[in-house]
Amino acid sequence: MVFGRLKKNKQDEAAAEPADGQAADAGDAVKADAGAEVVSAAFIRDGGPFDSTEKEALDGYIDLGALRIGAAEGLQLRLEVEEKTKRVIAVTLDLNGSTLQLQAFAAPRTGGIWDDIREQIGLSVGSQGGTVEEKNGTFGTELMAKLPAQLPDGQPGHRVARFVGVDGPRWFLRGVFGGRAAIDADNAAPVEALFRSVVVVRGDHPLPPRELLPLRLPKDAQTTPPPPAPARPDLNPLERGPEITEIR
Repeated sequence: MVFGRLKKNKQDEAAAEPADGQAADAGDAVKADAGAEVVSAAFIRDGGPFDSTEKEALDGYIDLGALRIGAAEGLQLRLEVEEKTKRVIAVTLDLNGSTLQLQAFAAPRTGGIWDDIREQIGLSVGSQGGTVEEKNGTFGTELMAKLPAQLPDGQPGHRVARFVGVDGPRWFLRGVFGGRAAIDADNAAPVEALFRSVVVVRGDHPLPPRELLPLRLPKDAQTTPPPPAPARPDLNPLERGPEITEIR
């Protein structure tokens, strides 16, 4: 298992694909397909992600503080560190050309926060000329976001990210699928399995809603320097709590 520590600004991991010729107005509020209304789908957590009280044993899991990650062959973990505060604010899982960024937050005892967060993600993407499509997916109502990006050959294209959110008991878990898992179902399957296996350790201490649950580097972890990554658009929809983020 290889761990990397990454300095991070408020942006997000995603995949790139060719442009389809449809331009987005940066000032418009982001919508699903015109004329189509998506009915939000409820997601049942029976198969995970789990609360720590729902697992009898956590042997074999990687301990990152508020998150426990199931081990998998070929899996690499990168911890994202906020440069100003030096705190770990997200973990990104790399598996076979796909990525999954995870963040866990405090949530109210009653009612979830995913509906509100989807709206703020959409507004942030739209302000930068991108689009989002709300759809019913594996984890209930999900968002597919596209942002204008330049491909390696210099041609215009899109960067794609798939946002999922799960409301648990007093916590909210957000995942962002990037790379192949964002655009291909077969490649998404093993990454979705990783997401389902995540265990959230909320703790008993009181926290305001949307406060980031603390993450930490595992004991005896071997760190490697991060590879250089291109700068990407800033996507910060919230002052506190779930952010559209990207490794730099």
